[in-house]
Amino acid sequence: MEEILRSLKRGAVDVISEEELEKKLLRSRKEGCALRIKAGFDPTAPDLHLGHTVLIQKLKHFQDAGHQVVFLIGDFTGMIGDPTGKAETRNAQTREDVERNATTYKEQIFKILDPERTEVRFNSEWLQGLPIEEMVRIAAQMTVARMLERDDFRRRYEGERPISIHEFLYPLFQGYDSVALRADVELGGTDQKFNLLVGRDLQRVYRQEPQVVMTTPLLVGLDGVNKMSKSLGNYVGITEPPETIFGKIMSISDDLMLEYYELLSDISVAELEALRKGIAGGARHPMEAKIALAGEIVARFHGQKAAKEAEDGFRRRFSGKEFPEDARRVPGSVLGGRTDLATVVSTVSASFKSKSAVRRLIEQGGLEVNGEKAADSSRVIIPEGEIRLKIGKKEFVILTFD
Repeated sequence: MEEILRSLKRGAVDVISEEELEKKLLRSRKEGCALRIKAGFDPTAPDLHLGHTVLIQKLKHFQDAGHQVVFLIGDFTGMIGDPTGKAETRNAQTREDVERNATTYKEQIFKILDPERTEVRFNSEWLQGLPIEEMVRIAAQMTVARMLERDDFRRRYEGERPISIHEFLYPLFQGYDSVALRADVELGGTDQKFNLLVGRDLQRVYRQEPQVVMTTPLLVGLDGVNKMSKSLGNYVGITEPPETIFGKIMSISDDLMLEYYELLSDISVAELEALRKGIAGGARHPMEAKIALAGEIVARFHGQKAAKEAEDGFRRRFSGKEFPEDARRVPGSVLGGRTDLATVVSTVSASFKSKSAVRRLIEQGGLEVNGEKAADSSRVIIPEGEIRLKIGKKEFVILTFD
C-alpha cells in the first residue's frame, strides 16, 4: 500500500485527505471493487497540449492500479465557462463549438488512456434536465461570502468588475458532477481546488462518502515562467508534428526537464529518483536525458518510428549546427512592444531569463540573430517577418511578427 500511495501521489500538490485515500484503497482491495476516479475537462479549444495531459497521466496512474477512470467532458459547463483565474466574465461558447471540441478530445485522450477501461461521460446528461427545485437545493449549499473567498471573485468584487450570477453556478455544477458520478476521487489542477472541495460538500448533502481531492501543478510552459498556454506561444500541442514536439522539448531548461519527467513521463518513481541523482552527480548528461524524454513524448502521440526519426533529425541538426525548421515558434506579441535584444531573449528563452544573463551570453559570443553573432544587447530588432535566434548551444527560437 505504501508503494501504491507513493506512485499515485507522484507530482501531486494536495491530497485531501491522504488518510481517506488510503482507507478507500484498502477497502477497494478488500472488497475487490475499483474506485471511481474522475477528472473533468471543458472542451474550450479543439486541441490538447501537454499541460492538459498532466491530469490525464494521473488518471492513467490510477487506471494502471486497477481503478475505473471517468473522463468527464464538460459540454454543459463549457457553455458557462470556468471563471477560475479570470479577471472578467468569459464569453459563452456555442453548443456547436463545444460538441466539435469534445469530439477531438475523445480522439486524443486514448493516446494515453486505455479505451477499454475508460468511461467517457458528458455532464449535459444530468445538468441539461436538472429540475429547477434541485438547482435551488444545490445553490442553497453555498453562501456569497464563501464564493468571495475565491481570489478571482474577490479581486473582481473589490475592483468593482462585474461578476455574473451564472459564474457562481459553475463550481456548484462541477460539484454536482461528482454527486451524479458517485466519484471516489477527483483530480484537478491547483487552480481548481475550490471547485473540487465543493464536490466534497455536495456529496455530504446527498449522503455520499466525500471524494478525495487530489491536485496537480499547472505545467510551466516552454518559457520556464508562465503556465503552458497557446495564447502565450509556450505550448507543446499533442497533435503537432513529431519533429516539432521533439524540438520544443529539447528547448526547455534542465530544471524544467525534471519537472516534465515527474508530471509527464511513464518512468517509475525509483527511476526518476535515479535520474535526478545521476544528473546531479554528473553520471547522466542532461541533454541525453532530455532526448529520452522528448522521444518518450513523441512516441506516445506518434509512435516509436516517428520518435526515432525525430531524434535522428535532431542529432543531425545539433552536430551540423543547422538551424532547425521545426524550432520553437513564438509570436512577437509576447514582447509587449519592446524589441531591444536583451528584452527579446530574456522573454522568449527557456534558459536565459534575465537581461544580465543575456548580456553575459552575448559577451561570450553565444547569441546569433539570423545567423550572425550578436554584439550589443541594446540592439533593436525590426519587428517584421521572422527572426531566428540561436540562444546558447542548443536553444533555437523563431520569433514571428504578423
